[in-house]
Amino acid sequence: MSAAALSARGVSVSFGGVHAVVDVDLDVAEGRLVGLIGPNGAGKTTFIDAITGFVRARGRVELGGRDLSKLPPHERARSGLGRTWQATELFDDLTVGENLAVAAGSAEDGEPVREALARVGVETALDRLPSELSQGERKLVGVARALAGSPRVVCLDEPAAGLDSAESEQLGRRLREVTDSGTGMLLVDHDMGLVLSVCDEIVVLEFGHVIATGTPEEVRRDRRVVEAYLGAAGAERAAERLDIAEDGA
Repeated sequence: MSAAALSARGVSVSFGGVHAVVDVDLDVAEGRLVGLIGPNGAGKTTFIDAITGFVRARGRVELGGRDLSKLPPHERARSGLGRTWQATELFDDLTVGENLAVAAGSAEDGEPVREALARVGVETALDRLPSELSQGERKLVGVARALAGSPRVVCLDEPAAGLDSAESEQLGRRLREVTDSGTGMLLVDHDMGLVLSVCDEIVVLEFGHVIATGTPEEVRRDRRVVEAYLGAAGAERAAERLDIAEDGA
């Protein structure tokens, strides 16, 4: 496996007496897609906010060996740590190309912008207005906007929210193509089909703590993960069904 492009160690976030993220360690290597999952309120978005500099956090964040921990968000972005947001907010009075140019700090929608759109398969949207896009296209443009700055690692916060199954599958294929070309990605999403099908590794949070790390298959079978989502009784039933299915295989 490649050396980590993004390395987070002991990342913790507290809001008053609430410990939202507790001593989380996580690595994302170049060309790898890492999923970060957990029940609602587990601390997933807060972790992304922490490593990208949008909330005060303890711990150390490195990108390519450079310590980003004390840098503001725009400096972390310039260093190669990109992100998307749950709400794909675009400037409605600018074309898609102009939206990406603004994100890339460029005055015009030149080659980096066109390349970013092409990487996620929406190059034909270059001269269109956001109001002319489908929800799936808006999500892909949001990813392209993060890619326009040529980041080493991109953190994706709920990119499949609001998408139907076909749009989610298309998104997954594009994310896989981007990572296979060398860009590391950290994916937070509630679409378990998407996460399990495209990620190389998955980290699971519950109440801000890491409770499991492994391949999609390992995580899917981890009793702690099943309990976190279904509760103890649900985990017992899921285990029984899995045993029956394996016995009958």
